[in-house]
Amino acid sequence: MSDPTASLGAFGAARAQIVTLLALGQTRLELLGNEIETGRLNAMRQFMLAQALLLGAGLAVVLTVAGLALIFWEQRLLVVVVAGALSWALVAYFYIALRKSAERKEHLFASSLAELQEDLRQLKAATGHGPAAD
Repeated sequence: MSDPTASLGAFGAARAQIVTLLALGQTRLELLGNEIETGRLNAMRQFMLAQALLLGAGLAVVLTVAGLALIFWEQRLLVVVVAGALSWALVAYFYIALRKSAERKEHLFASSLAELQEDLRQLKAATGHGPAAD
């Protein structure tokens, strides 16, 4: 069986290579677009859930402190001070957790980069400039 680009000559072979590279680039850009969209949707979902959590937690704390102050009316100052101290302890804990979370290194486009590296390896192997392709 003969190579279909052989009958086209050097210009046809170069043209076929360009078309292949453009198709490869289009596929990688689509993958990158999917990763960006997935990341955006995940971030928005987490942001909305965090807002709902903060609203619910804030309301729960206020109602709990008010209820305890009413139940223990004679020690209402102590109830409010203890609730304030616990709130500051929680704030410190969440601040530390947020800092640790921000220090984690996660590459946003890890799968796109891996695919591009594989493409580069295969192109080098096809041109004889690298290890043989699988």
